[in-house]
Amino acid sequence: MRLLTFSSLYPSSARPRHGLFVAARLQELRRRHGFDAHVIAPVPWFPFTAERFGDYAAWARTPPQEVWQGQDVHHPRYLMLPKIGMAMQPDAMARAAIACIERENLSFDLIDAHYFYPDGVAAAALSRHFGKPLLITARGSDLNLIGQNARARARMLQACEQASACVGVSQALVDILRGWGVPASKLHVIRNGVDLDRFAPLSVQQARAGLGLDDAPLLLAVGNLIELKGHALLIEALASLAASHPQLQLAIAGEGPERAGLEALIAQHGLVGRVKLLGSIGHAELARWYAAADLFVLPSSREGLPNVLLESLACGTPVIATAVGGIPEVLAEVPEAGELLRERSVPAIAEAVQRWLARDVDRAAVRRAASAYAWDASAARLAQLMHGVAAGESCHA
Repeated sequence: MRLLTFSSLYPSSARPRHGLFVAARLQELRRRHGFDAHVIAPVPWFPFTAERFGDYAAWARTPPQEVWQGQDVHHPRYLMLPKIGMAMQPDAMARAAIACIERENLSFDLIDAHYFYPDGVAAAALSRHFGKPLLITARGSDLNLIGQNARARARMLQACEQASACVGVSQALVDILRGWGVPASKLHVIRNGVDLDRFAPLSVQQARAGLGLDDAPLLLAVGNLIELKGHALLIEALASLAASHPQLQLAIAGEGPERAGLEALIAQHGLVGRVKLLGSIGHAELARWYAAADLFVLPSSREGLPNVLLESLACGTPVIATAVGGIPEVLAEVPEAGELLRERSVPAIAEAVQRWLARDVDRAAVRRAASAYAWDASAARLAQLMHGVAAGESCHA
């Protein structure tokens, strides 16, 4: 079977860390179940490539077509007007994608769309235009943030009517769709998978030696440098623990618009030697950082089911996180794996960190908590659902 994977969340040579979870899912379907695919990853048009334009420049540097890790990817351009163009974005994406598909004469059996708005809404237009079945996967902020906009929600519901199946990467996301009135027969919880070979335990000493770290206790955070990830809260919590844990260090992997503000906050609290902003790093190095850390901390205000949570557990590192999205579905049932914060605040983070630094963590038990999220089970469920959708079968949850 051939998929048309459609999402603006897909990595490119210009943005190699963008949407890796979408690429990983497709890679697993190809590797384990023999799927073939075309990828359409639309990119907003922008005329300038200079670094000072940030993400806009990365869009401009993205090639119209490329091969990403063995997968052909098309990046059709569409017009997006910043701040005021949200309502028009799905239609502009759809027009660009239709033109690309027809120009390249791409054939496919099923449209596999990721992120409900604007991508899923645009994919519904493709489904109508080409007469092909549609599966849409909800990822997080598409429902729990953009879904708060009444117009966007109405269009997402129209896309649900067009779709044969709607997948959520957590039960919490599926519950949102159910609350909107989407029929239960269309709803499926299929969680993200984690590569248990790539993310595997190392001894803490071995991991730290490979990274040039000393024996000081280490906290790790991974995520884009944006407010919703809570990196500033974590830095403030580290500052509040200075008296009781003067050697405690923090590493933050990720890049984004808050970098300058976080650097200023680090300097303000005199933490320049104790907080490392690692920037964007690859999976191999990231696995070493997970293994080197005493704790992984994820104080996000919104999430779907974050891959970084599963990656940390797979490396045997316990997690402290806010009770948002699908995070409670993972941590609430396995006490050894970590703790849900009582609230998203500096004192709550500091208290939880203190408790866990005093614990004798069973890293093998933490690793076992990730085994339920191995890709083989998730990919098998996806493959079964997609074959059913492509065959026009009724796909009950």
